[in-house]
Amino acid sequence: MPVYTQELPLLAEAQVVVLGSGSAGSTAAIASARTGADTLLVERYGFLGGTSTMVLDTFYGFYTPADNATRVVNGIPWEIVERLYAYNMVIERSSSYGAGQAVTYDPTTLKAVWEQAVLAAGARILLHTFCVDVLMEAGRITGLVVASKRGLGLIKGQVFVDASGDADLVFRSGSPFEAAGTDGQPAQSLTTTFRMGGVNHERAKTIKRDELVSGMKAANLSGDYRLPREEGSVHRTPIADVVATNMTRVAYVDGTDPLELTKAEIEGRKQALEYTRFLREQIPGYEQSYLMNFSTQIGIRETRRIWGEYRLNRDDVLSARKFEDAIAQCGAPIEDHHAGNNTRWEYVPDGGTYDIPYRALLPQKVDNLLVAGRCLSADHDAHASVRSMGQCMAMGQAAGTAAALAARTQTNPRELAITNLQERLRADGALFSGATVATAAT
Repeated sequence: MPVYTQELPLLAEAQVVVLGSGSAGSTAAIASARTGADTLLVERYGFLGGTSTMVLDTFYGFYTPADNATRVVNGIPWEIVERLYAYNMVIERSSSYGAGQAVTYDPTTLKAVWEQAVLAAGARILLHTFCVDVLMEAGRITGLVVASKRGLGLIKGQVFVDASGDADLVFRSGSPFEAAGTDGQPAQSLTTTFRMGGVNHERAKTIKRDELVSGMKAANLSGDYRLPREEGSVHRTPIADVVATNMTRVAYVDGTDPLELTKAEIEGRKQALEYTRFLREQIPGYEQSYLMNFSTQIGIRETRRIWGEYRLNRDDVLSARKFEDAIAQCGAPIEDHHAGNNTRWEYVPDGGTYDIPYRALLPQKVDNLLVAGRCLSADHDAHASVRSMGQCMAMGQAAGTAAALAARTQTNPRELAITNLQERLRADGALFSGATVATAAT
């Protein structure tokens, strides 16, 4: 750890500091503030939402993917959906492939919704601030060293939530983690999403998914197109003539390496233009369509995964395992975006769900740190299921609540009585151990 030769200016101080404002981090900040802690949410971009506003326009994981889909995520995450409904900027639709019932929204509106919800809960927001290091003392993080246009600064806190997606605080604090791709299974590929306007939905909806896939295969065989992924999806949005895509595929990239990410960003946009050309030239309804925008950055599925007090694994997912320290649940399939031209799917049997244990959010060796979101403790296959944004939000609610309870009682997160945490989560609408609240709309 570097030794700072001059005293860093104190930018902010809070009982609970959440790093990263994606679906997990923003939800964590809301939960922490509602539980009574002075809470600060730190974000490197100029808006909240992370992948939910930069890359995607759909929450998956709220519902099981079975024919009789049921909602398995509630509480604060569903409040965000309700806020989007208030703006008439969300629809629920059947997924175009096997991820299950989808909640599709307008990302621009969601940026404001996240801000409104975080501020209404009483948390503070600090944007344009990037964490570059941590200060440690006796196995605890005492502060974040952050960088901005003004230079380096210090943010102090009692309890920290790492919702960076890449386990940045775990990495900086020396807590053990596993880098994706080092376990014998390549890290999942990256995707640049894009949106298209001017689509004739009446014509476009006549093309079934298998026809779209066969069209991609034929386009590649013709030699006139280069489409690395032959089963990508395109779906309707809350805006009448606008569709969103999940099509491109950039493989074998370390999402924490800026050199590799630079190449991936350029390649992703190159592919997006090629898929746009394919849709306009080959698919009915897209003849007069146009490219609206690329994702703000390329979508990253998998980088660092922490070694926690428990490691969620493939068998836990496929056996629909329940845990005594459950804090959320998931029914999403294993969805492995490997380097090939398709995606590997494996489903939880009988439309069931498995629990996410609290211990998977507790890094080893650091006493006052929790994680939330895709950097939780899980193996490659379990991670390919549990990383859905619905589950990231549910983990965020659990981590934020636990952080606030730990700060209030002057204890470490791993020392909390799990029954007290579960009681508070249930009171705030969270679901786990098989609980459901609704049948999915179609």
